[in-house]
Amino acid sequence: MVSQPATKFYMQNFEAIALVLSCIGMLCWIVCFWWMHRISSRQDATLEELHEMTARIEKLSRSEHDLISDVHPQVGEIKEQVENVRKVVSSERRSAPP
Repeated sequence: MVSQPATKFYMQNFEAIALVLSCIGMLCWIVCFWWMHRISSRQDATLEELHEMTARIEKLSRSEHDLISDVHPQVGEIKEQVENVRKVVSSERRSAPP
């Protein structure tokens, strides 16, 4: 049979081990929360950069669309003028003696 002082020693040893494991568990939680905060901060920064990039792309797309809208009617007018010049030149060639 185990004596009273030996039982007391084992209980103190068990309590010490439980305290050490609890402290280790607490430190693990602290490290885990710090790590998650760090990851979250990086994600926030990345999302902010992505949002800024998207805004720049939208602005460029609008500018490009405006430029194309301005140029498109001019292209049609140029084609009409070229067609008119072609008709005039071809009619002059037909009427001119060889």
